[in-house]
Amino acid sequence: MEMQQLRYVVAVARMGNFSRAAEQCHVSQPSLSQQIQKLEDELGERLFDRLKREARLTAHGEAFWRRAVRILEEVDAAKREAAEAQSLLRGTLTVGVLPTIAPYLLPGVLVTFAEKYPGLEIVVQEDTTARLLKLAQAYEIDFALASRPIHDERMAVRDLFAEELRLAIPPGHPLARKRTVSPADLRNERLIVMKEGHCLGDQVLGFCERRDLKPHISFRSAQLETIQALVCSGFGISLIPAMAARKEREDLPEYRSLSAPRPERVIVAVWPKPRQLGRAAAEFLELICDPPRKSGAESA
Repeated sequence: MEMQQLRYVVAVARMGNFSRAAEQCHVSQPSLSQQIQKLEDELGERLFDRLKREARLTAHGEAFWRRAVRILEEVDAAKREAAEAQSLLRGTLTVGVLPTIAPYLLPGVLVTFAEKYPGLEIVVQEDTTARLLKLAQAYEIDFALASRPIHDERMAVRDLFAEELRLAIPPGHPLARKRTVSPADLRNERLIVMKEGHCLGDQVLGFCERRDLKPHISFRSAQLETIQALVCSGFGISLIPAMAARKEREDLPEYRSLSAPRPERVIVAVWPKPRQLGRAAAEFLELICDPPRKSGAESA
């Protein structure tokens, strides 16, 4: 049984005539008649009573016709839904993202994406890099937004952009008088970093190790906003991603750049190598990369 045979049966039933049905289906009348005869032979039942100028459904044909109509309607609906998903009219995009990225990068991207593709639902899951990689491998997210390094050989990694890690210091701190701070200025400072398991903490400590700094770690936190609040209160200093280094509120630290080579992190998109990114995911990533992201981190 073939889909085209179902369409021929429905056409004959609606037109009441083999010739008119063939014309509607853009096939020759003998070809249409042959396909319906072949279907009847397969079913072992006649579907039509063939009169001189008319074709009428038999009792078996009436039952078959009803199901054929439903099947064709479902197939057409499936094709429409697939076409809509392809053209980004409908569907769901699930993005995994680090908590040190999500609240700073995503709001603007999500607004722009929703305006461009209002029929698409976006689901965001925030977690650590290790957990995001597991979710990606299980195909529970379409891709993850994380930062290098990614050590899992099973994952495809696409660099999106690099961003500076800026020094966050309490208001009135002596280092606030400098426009650019050298790593040597940090030797006697207390450092606040992310908890173990968060890649930003490893990146900050890696920078200190490469500069032969041995800072006193005064506090660890799982929340970047908590770290900024502690810095602002004078509890220590920290290195903060540029996208989070904002001065629109008075209760935030002062921010300064370190002398070159400045610490930075590279934001990447990650997904399993066997999986191809869908069009929605590709469009989402393009919004992140082009034009370049905008953050409130431009003020010193």
